[in-house]
Amino acid sequence: MKHRHQSLIRSHILYAILVIGFVFTLQLTLPMYINSSFLGSYVSESTVGIIYIIGSVLTILGFLATNKILTRYGNHKTALTLIGLQAAVILGIILSDDFRFIALFFVLSTMLSAMIGLTIDIFLEIHTDVRHAGGIRGLFMTVINIAWIIAPLVGGAIMGMGGFRYIYGAALCFLVLLAYLVSKNFRHFHDPAYSHIPITRTVMHVLRSRDLTMTFCANIILNIFYAWMVIYTPIYLHSEIGFSWDEIGVIFTVMLLPFIIFQYPLGKIADSKLGEKEMMTLGFIITAIATYALTFITVKSVVLWSVALFMTRVGASVAEVMIETYFFKKVDPRESKVLSLFRITRPIAYIIAPAITGLALMYTGHSGMFIVLGILTGCAIFFTIAIRDTN
Repeated sequence: MKHRHQSLIRSHILYAILVIGFVFTLQLTLPMYINSSFLGSYVSESTVGIIYIIGSVLTILGFLATNKILTRYGNHKTALTLIGLQAAVILGIILSDDFRFIALFFVLSTMLSAMIGLTIDIFLEIHTDVRHAGGIRGLFMTVINIAWIIAPLVGGAIMGMGGFRYIYGAALCFLVLLAYLVSKNFRHFHDPAYSHIPITRTVMHVLRSRDLTMTFCANIILNIFYAWMVIYTPIYLHSEIGFSWDEIGVIFTVMLLPFIIFQYPLGKIADSKLGEKEMMTLGFIITAIATYALTFITVKSVVLWSVALFMTRVGASVAEVMIETYFFKKVDPRESKVLSLFRITRPIAYIIAPAITGLALMYTGHSGMFIVLGILTGCAIFFTIAIRDTN
């Protein structure tokens, strides 16, 4: 009877985390694909890239401070505080007409979003049995990717009704709901004993583990791919190819379907059958080839671009769930600094991607950048083949 009661509690908590992950991702992704275009309505593409870089640097600093914050205030209070600050920042974007303030709020929002995501990671990690890490992680990623798929359609419709600021208004509403869900479900959350290892020792700990080092490198390349696509693909499709925002919403919705189709079943497979290494490598091969092929598509066709971008995400979805599953099998939930370091790979990618793009634009046209990205994505294979499977 006691075991059944504990199972019910565990199921309720997992369900709550899934809903929280969905709501958080929806508020994050609603403005994500229009952010660069919104900023681009004030400044040049290169300046937009600089703003992303500043936001990423601030995010890294935030992650480095996370361990002390969690130790002092706990994950529950930290999450609620960050959500409140994010709501204030989004409100600032909505109300401000001065680009200097908009840019400031944007970089703060970039940092706060990433740190909120880290607190949700901790909630999930604490309630995940390592024996079922692949299945639980795959289910969680499937749920949040449903939000990724819904967001472009909803965002495109909102853009048609009222423009950029209406999208940020919708994101603000979801933040209020997120605060309620976190407060209701985790007010009695028991924090683990977070490690107090200095960041330099944490870095050395990762570097001494070949498997963790290779996983970090592969994750950086995957996030460079995502950063490149998030920042520049909407601008390219809108400005160079000539798609409307409604059409781009449809294209992105189809593009993101692989994250729903593949990630949960592949996570289950990684727990019992095939190892993460083989599927991770296959995912990067597919992504590299499909991205390289985008260079040769110059026609304005919703169907063609939907299929082409869909194929890039087939590979990316496989690589992502294998990286996440592998990492969370290797890392103890008390190692918050290792988790923070892992999540720093995303803002690092948002620093590298604009820099590489700036160099690529000097030697290629806009479409030629897909060749560079395809080659770079293919380089991840050298890291994945060096990883030892957990099975």
